[in-house]
Amino acid sequence: SGTLGQIIPPSIILIILGDVMSVSVGELFMGAVLPGLVLVGLYIAYILIKAYLNPHAAPVSQDIKKVSIKEIIISIVPPMLLMVSVLGSIFAGIASPTESAAFGVVGALLLAVLNNSLNFEMIKYATLETVKLTGMIFMILIGATAFSLVFNELGGSDLILEFFSEDIGDVWVFIAVAMLSIFILGFFIDFIEISFIIVPILVPVMDAFGIDPIWFAVLIALNLQASFLTPPFGLSLFFLKGAAGDTIKTMEIYKGIIPFILLQLLGLGLVILFPDLVFAFL
Repeated sequence: SGTLGQIIPPSIILIILGDVMSVSVGELFMGAVLPGLVLVGLYIAYILIKAYLNPHAAPVSQDIKKVSIKEIIISIVPPMLLMVSVLGSIFAGIASPTESAAFGVVGALLLAVLNNSLNFEMIKYATLETVKLTGMIFMILIGATAFSLVFNELGGSDLILEFFSEDIGDVWVFIAVAMLSIFILGFFIDFIEISFIIVPILVPVMDAFGIDPIWFAVLIALNLQASFLTPPFGLSLFFLKGAAGDTIKTMEIYKGIIPFILLQLLGLGLVILFPDLVFAFL
């Protein structure tokens, strides 16, 4: 379920794709809501069916601590209000994604103050992690920009555009090749590299075929989300192994993740077949 954060707003993937493809991040967020909920439904349905057919796969916990309604409200409502206010300001057109992000940071700091958890170590850790991530993204962006300039100057983008629009001439073949290429690349490289290097090559062909950029971006985001689950470099698999420790073997994780990868592909197929899932809130 951790991978769902890559498609359900606010999503780093959607923000990057919005910049690379020159489309509104707010519209991308709205377009990704229903496809994300479809994936949630598919995950829930699979887990319920799995637990019903094999109760030992999801045994009842014996160490359930009773929690009062008041504790639940205090734990859930403030973060939910923060999330709704950040996304709501974007959806309503009140603030840009950058402005909403700043508001979200201030809100998160206030919540930390109210919970008596704000301290210098937390701020130091958050700042260092932000600098590391931002620095990595900018280094990738510099390399991707250099690659794109050389690729375009050598006529690579023109060759790809001519191949798909004139030699092939079928929009569905292009979509199939694009999705398959991104899915396979997701086994080996990070979503950031794919977004900055591969996606700009696909955008001119997308424009030539008249494909809606919001729909195509959501397809790419769904596909990139699957890369978090695909071995050998699926980030979610590493996080899970780190959290589980020696209680589970890596190969067991790889085997267990297969149904969820198939559910990701099923969700991608549904959005391809039913584009209105993206445009429901637009």
